[in-house]
Amino acid sequence: MDLIPAPSSAVRRPDGDFPLDATTTLTAPPGLADAERWLRGTLSAATGLPLGPGRPGAGLELVLDGTLAAEAYRITVRPGHALLAAGGPAGALWAAQTLRRLLGPDAYRRSPLRREGWVLPGADIADAPRFGWRGALLDVARHFLPKSDVLRFVDLLAAHKLNVLHLHLTDDQGWRVEIKRYPRLTGRGAWRERSMVGYRSGQRRDDRPHGGYYTQDDLREIVAYAAARGVAVVPEIDLPGHTQAAVAAYPELGNTDVVDTAALGVWTDWGVSPHVLNASEETLRFFEGVLEEVLELFPSEFIHLGGDECPKEQWKDSPAAQARIHELGLANEDELQSHLIRHFDRWLAERGRRLIGWDEILEGGLAPGAAVSSWRGFGGGVAAAEAGHDVVMCPEQHVYLDHRQADGPDEPVPVGFVRTLEDVYRFEPVPAQLDAAAARRVIGTQANLWSEFADSARDVDYRAFPRLVAFAEVAWSELPAEPAERDYPDFERRLRGHLEVLDALGVEYRPMDGPRPWQRRPGVAGRPIEGPPPVR
Repeated sequence: MDLIPAPSSAVRRPDGDFPLDATTTLTAPPGLADAERWLRGTLSAATGLPLGPGRPGAGLELVLDGTLAAEAYRITVRPGHALLAAGGPAGALWAAQTLRRLLGPDAYRRSPLRREGWVLPGADIADAPRFGWRGALLDVARHFLPKSDVLRFVDLLAAHKLNVLHLHLTDDQGWRVEIKRYPRLTGRGAWRERSMVGYRSGQRRDDRPHGGYYTQDDLREIVAYAAARGVAVVPEIDLPGHTQAAVAAYPELGNTDVVDTAALGVWTDWGVSPHVLNASEETLRFFEGVLEEVLELFPSEFIHLGGDECPKEQWKDSPAAQARIHELGLANEDELQSHLIRHFDRWLAERGRRLIGWDEILEGGLAPGAAVSSWRGFGGGVAAAEAGHDVVMCPEQHVYLDHRQADGPDEPVPVGFVRTLEDVYRFEPVPAQLDAAAARRVIGTQANLWSEFADSARDVDYRAFPRLVAFAEVAWSELPAEPAERDYPDFERRLRGHLEVLDALGVEYRPMDGPRPWQRRPGVAGRPIEGPPPVR
C-alpha cells in the first residue's frame, strides 16, 4: 500500500474491499466531531455520496481507543465496515486523512468526477507519529499571502500529517498582524515602497508597493480552521532584531540617540537590517501590549519571539544602551539581548505559555524554560538539548525550502544551498551524538520556507513541493536513523503516485525532472550559479 507518509504497518486484505454507495453511513462519538465533520464534508464533496449518520459496526465508523496514544490510530477495512480507532481527536483526523488517501487521487477533488466505483481497499493499518512537532514555517512578512492562500497551505499540511504551522508574521520588511492598541504597526509597518529583485545588494527594485496584513478576525479564522484539521498555529513576533517595520511605525522603539529613526521606512532590502529595538522599559511595555493581543488570538502553547540575527552596532554606539547595560549589571551587548529574551520568557511563563526562539537565544545565556529552533546547523540544538531544553530541529543546510532544488541554470532565483528531494528525505533530525535523555529533548522538526523569492502561492508551491512531502515522511515515519539506509528509491516510487494527489489538489509543484516552463529562469546552459551568504 503506497501511503505517504509511510505508516507503522499496513497490510492489504484483498478479500476485505468495501464498496461505497449512497447508503454508506458515517458514525462517530461526540469527542471526534471535528474528524467526523471534516471527513463527511471532504468525502461527500469529492464522491457525491451523502454519508449520512448510521449505527456502530457498519459503514465508516470513528471510535476512541484509550489504549492508543493521542495521535495514533488503527484502520480496519472489511466488506461493509471501515473502523477508524484513534487515541484522541488528533489521531482521528490523521486516520481520516489516511482513509481519504485509500480512495485515490479523485478523493481530493472538490466536486465529484464520478458517482460510483468508489472502493475502500481491504486493509489493516496501524500508525503513530515519530515526533510531536511536525512543522512548516510560512514567511508572510517578506511577501504577504492572502488569507485564502494561508488556509490552503493549512490543508496541504494536514493532508501530509504535519501539525504545526509556524507563521512568521513580522520582520524588517513588513508587519502582518493587527494590533488594535498600536494601529500604526499595520497602518505604516505593513507596507513598503518596493522590493528587491533577486538577492544582490544594490540590485534593481521592482518599484511596486507591497504589503497587507491579517485582521484579528482573519487570524482567529486561520487558527480555528487549522485546529479543526489538527494543525496548531504558532505565531512569530520577531525581536529585538528584524524589527525595522515596527521602528518605522513607532520611531521611539529604535535607538534614537544614534540614528534618526523618524526618517526610517519599512525596509526594501533582503537580509538583516541594522535597525533594532532599544532596550528601554518603555519598549518592553510596548511589546507586552503587542503580546497581550497575540496571546488572545493564538492559543498555542509556544509563542515564537525570534531572537535571531540581532546586529549589536547600534547598541555599542548608543549611550542609552550602554547605560542600560551598566544599570542591569550586564557584561556586554549579548547579555543585553539575553536580558530582553529572559524578560519575555518570564512574562509568557506567567501566562501559561512557553517561549521558543531561534538558536541565537543561546548567546548570553539561554532563557530558563525556553525552547530552541535550531537553524544554524545542529550545534545550537545539541547544546540546548544537552542543557535540558526542548528543541525543534530545522537546520538551514537541510530543510530550508526556499533554497534551490537543483544546480541547473534554469532554477528560478537560485538562492542558497542546493537541496534536492533526496537530500530532504535523508535528513535525520536527531544528532547521533546525543545520549538517550538529550535525544528525547528533540520534540520535533520543521521545514522553513522564507519568502524573499516567493511572492505568490504559485512560488510557494514550487519551492515547497514535492520536498515537503519527503519532509513529512521524515517527521512522521520511523525511518532508519542512518540516512544512507533509507530506501529512497521506494519513496520516489510512491511519490510518483502521490503526485496525482498534488495534481488533484491543484499544487503547482516542481516536477521531478525540472521546472515547468513558466517556472524556468532564462539563462545559458552551463552558466555557474552563485547563491548569497546564508541568512535566516
